[in-house]
Amino acid sequence: MKPARPKGRILVLDDDELIGSMLGRALRQEGYELRVEHDPGAALEAARSFVPDVALLDVNLPGKSGLELLQEMRDEGITAQAIMLTADDSAETAVRAMKLGAADYLTKPFDLDEVKIVVANVLEKRALKDQVDSLRRMSAEIVERPIIGVSPVIESLKEEVSRLAEAGVNTILITGESGTGKEMFARFAHAAMFGEGADSYAPFVGINCAAMPENLVESELFGHERGAFTDAKSEKKGLFELAHGGSILLDEIGDMPLFLQSKLLRVLEERQARRIGGRQDIPIEVVVFATTNRDLEQAVENGTFRPDLFYRLNAFPLHLPPLRERRADILALARYFLGRFLVKYKRPGPTDFSPEAEARLSAYDWPGNVREVRNVVERIVVLGRGQKVLPEHLPREIAGASAAPAVAPGAAKGFELSLPDEGLSLEDVERQLIEQALAKAGGNKTVAAKLLGMTYDSLRYQIKKFALE
Repeated sequence: MKPARPKGRILVLDDDELIGSMLGRALRQEGYELRVEHDPGAALEAARSFVPDVALLDVNLPGKSGLELLQEMRDEGITAQAIMLTADDSAETAVRAMKLGAADYLTKPFDLDEVKIVVANVLEKRALKDQVDSLRRMSAEIVERPIIGVSPVIESLKEEVSRLAEAGVNTILITGESGTGKEMFARFAHAAMFGEGADSYAPFVGINCAAMPENLVESELFGHERGAFTDAKSEKKGLFELAHGGSILLDEIGDMPLFLQSKLLRVLEERQARRIGGRQDIPIEVVVFATTNRDLEQAVENGTFRPDLFYRLNAFPLHLPPLRERRADILALARYFLGRFLVKYKRPGPTDFSPEAEARLSAYDWPGNVREVRNVVERIVVLGRGQKVLPEHLPREIAGASAAPAVAPGAAKGFELSLPDEGLSLEDVERQLIEQALAKAGGNKTVAAKLLGMTYDSLRYQIKKFALE
């Protein structure tokens, strides 16, 4: 069994060995990693090598005060949160400590429970600040991560996002297979809604509903009050609060537990959230993006997804077809990632694809979609040689691809197309196949999707595209 990970690193400086020992023992019992020093010089050296998260510094020391030590730590770029220990409770001492960036101070004699609470609160605030800074950095990246695609469907989706942004829509459902770029489209929509430079005032916050343990999702989304449950030693803001004034991404919404779906519906309807253990509703002004690779209509029929939440989310749906249904985007994505990884790894490598490699890339079905293209191109850049990417540089399954099928594999099995003398366009072929599949399936979309070898969401998009409802 692995040892428990320390809750944080704490440096204690106090010339009274009894106090230092007492603080060290009490905080170790709380799960912190400790260094206890009694001399300012040794404490400064420990701050350099130990890199503490929190430093408990005695103000009144012989020779050099704790305030002088704090100034030296700041001059050296040591960012530990400082809690000053002092027998002098005058306002002057407190003001001096705060001007030097101290997070808090404790007056001697202090209660050990009070020390534990103050340390926990300081670490909680530090974690919250780091989280907010991270969210701002994520938001700043939005304008640097464009939507890559030249296919008509991508252009159409971009236009639709622009119209939704202009209308001020605040809830959008984005569906599509895994790896199609649902989160990227959410970021694109966020930028369209809030404009360039939005990172300074409109955060983009995300949570993966499938990856988060069920017992933690509610606390992450809505926050909790101190004492709401056993480990709630201080209040915590939820992601909806942190996203206030910006956007929140609920990734894989189809995996959200049923008991939370009703609470989410209330937030979407009333634009208010309540922390666990809280008594007051907190106003929430936020754009909600929900993404899923699941068939939510089927989940509603199976009883694993609330119908009222589905209808609320599905008011403004966007569907991202898989790459095999928009092959024109494959080379555009490959070239984009090639340039991006050449810059990232700062090394010479192939700067373009040979015609033969392009043919193989276009012919491959890319079951992992955009994510798979990214990974394949990254491997090519790291391991590649020469000026151009050749077929032998591609993974075996891609290098063996031949001609790209006009429709999804297996789509033409069991169907007959009527071919007029003037010929057919590719769209005419797709329309006829979809019509015949729906007729053969008696109007059942799930069965028709299986007949065509495509996902249910892809079929729904095609039905909408050709107005076959």
